[in-house]
This record gives sequence, structure tokens and C-alpha cells, in this order.
Amino acid sequence: MMMFNVLNAATWGDMAKKKEKGFFDFEFITWMAWTWQTAAFFVFIALCLTAMVIWEKKSPGGSPRKGILGLDTTRGDRLFISLLGSAFIHLFWLALVGSVLWIATIICIGYAVVVFRYV
Repeated sequence: MMMFNVLNAATWGDMAKKKEKGFFDFEFITWMAWTWQTAAFFVFIALCLTAMVIWEKKSPGGSPRKGILGLDTTRGDRLFISLLGSAFIHLFWLALVGSVLWIATIICIGYAVVVFRYV
């Protein structure tokens, strides 16, 4: 049984051929495999940064506080720690469980809440 009946991937011979450019074809981002998941990830990061800016404008006072790690962290530090930790949680989930990431995402949301609350 053939697993791939239609293969839509480019071959090495297709790499040098000129393609007709569409409206959303940008030269500077063609190196990345853009799927809706990768686009959603970058939109999520942009929304997080925008939310942090709005939060700081509405409620100034992101002064450092000492949490359970003993570090002085600001809101931006806690966002970075939660995003970095979430990346590792997803990588460990992929390595140990598989590609169904919904449960890992729920764990990461809980992790981010804990980081913003106690770190």
C-alpha cells in the first residue's frame, strides 16, 4: 500500500525554477515552513507582547518582586520564563508521549499561571 499517493513537496530540480509570486509571497520569510500552526504561534507571541504593553500602560508597577526562585522578576521576566518553560514542556511531551499536543498546551497554561503568580 502506497502511503503517499500525491507528494506535494519540492524536489531538488524544482529549487532553481522560478515560481509565479502571489500576493502573500514574501522573499524574506520563504526559508521557513509556514503552516497555520507556525503562523498561530507567531501571532500568539505578538499578542502576548501587545497584552504586556497594554497591561503596563493600564497598571504601571511592573517593579521586580522576589518569588519562590529567589530571583527578582518583572512581568516581562515571568512572561519569558513561562514561554521558555512551555517550549520545553512541549518538547518533552513530543519526545515522551507523541504529537497530540492539546494536553501539553493545557499543562503549559497552568504552568504560566503558576509562574505569573508565584515566581
